[in-house]
Amino acid sequence: MANMAKPYVIGIDMGGTNTAFGIVDARGNVIASDSIKTGKHSDINDYIDELYTEITRIVEANDVAGKINGIGIGAPNANYYTGIIEDGVNLPWPTPIPLADLITKKFGIPCVITNDANAAAIGEMTYGVARGMKDFIMITLGTGVGSGIVINGQMVYGHDGFAGELGHVVMKRNNGRMCGCGRTGCLEAYCSATGVARTAREFLDIRPDESKLRELDADKITSKDVYDCAMAGDKLAKEIFEYTGTILGEALADFTTFSSPEAFVLFGGLTKSGELIMKPVRDAFEKNVMKVFKGKVKILISELKESDAAVLGASALGWEVKE
Repeated sequence: MANMAKPYVIGIDMGGTNTAFGIVDARGNVIASDSIKTGKHSDINDYIDELYTEITRIVEANDVAGKINGIGIGAPNANYYTGIIEDGVNLPWPTPIPLADLITKKFGIPCVITNDANAAAIGEMTYGVARGMKDFIMITLGTGVGSGIVINGQMVYGHDGFAGELGHVVMKRNNGRMCGCGRTGCLEAYCSATGVARTAREFLDIRPDESKLRELDADKITSKDVYDCAMAGDKLAKEIFEYTGTILGEALADFTTFSSPEAFVLFGGLTKSGELIMKPVRDAFEKNVMKVFKGKVKILISELKESDAAVLGASALGWEVKE
């Protein structure tokens, strides 16, 4: 695995809001990491320039120049086969973006990319709670809802590199919310951090309940605000998590019928809400899962630090590069 002359890789996690990156050794230690704002630049080349400057800074500070084997990137809708972001629904630039080529040219280091949720799944399988598991599904709950599906120890890419878009399984067939992908009723429109904020606005609009959330500017409410209010005992805020968790639990029950995973590993900002979201997820899962699967599937929260998991997973791709 590790190239003796080049014992390090770089992992880059390109999220809708932030891009985290780190230098990783063969044991999965993140030697140094940092981040930049993804949406700061309207031109992809300016973004890559800033990324290059910041990564070069930590590479030089840690004396690993010339010792990088490869760069791995996890990004929304990034295609492992082609190296192209074909439809970056949560990114600020026009697609397609030939990201692997642009990065390889800029850095002079070979680059492999994959979908951000696949990167997190690879990180979880290599260093996290899914170590030793051959069948599991990673669900990332961030700006969107992503998934990485592992079957028989292999990441599922599908014939075109786009397998594992469980965030775009339609949960509400009629009158569903508009989703960034152009369709309506997708899981992502309800169970992402953005979805939680949308639910808050919807509930405040159609329900008369007293709530601390009414003291906030409705257009600016975030999932963190809903969490803070729920922790302070706000009934409406708790119900927003109940609603979100229930939809997610129903979705996981359906996904189970497809690949009978040993576990679902949930990852991302919303998992910080702990039991507020996990209890309704487990309850809805048990209520809806097919009888043959009852009691067989674990629903786990990733133990990898949020900043590290996707960076680690992306970095694992850096060992795969072909010179």
